[in-house]
Amino acid sequence: MPIYEFRCGGCGGRFEKLCPIGENGENLKCPACGVASPRRVMSSFSGGGNSGDSGCSTCGSSNCSSCRI
Repeated sequence: MPIYEFRCGGCGGRFEKLCPIGENGENLKCPACGVASPRRVMSSFSGGGNSGDSGCSTCGSSNCSSCRI
């Protein structure tokens, strides 16, 4: 099951939920305020690694597996 991100129409809060594929939020409630039918939103993606051999900008290692990100 994928993790989807939702935005509440009542309080504007965002939350994530492990849902069946295709869940649109129609059967959910906001965990913060209880308003029904939050809207599913696009989540951003962060890779955490790099494609070069010079290491991350926060460390001097050339081996990204040593960072444990």
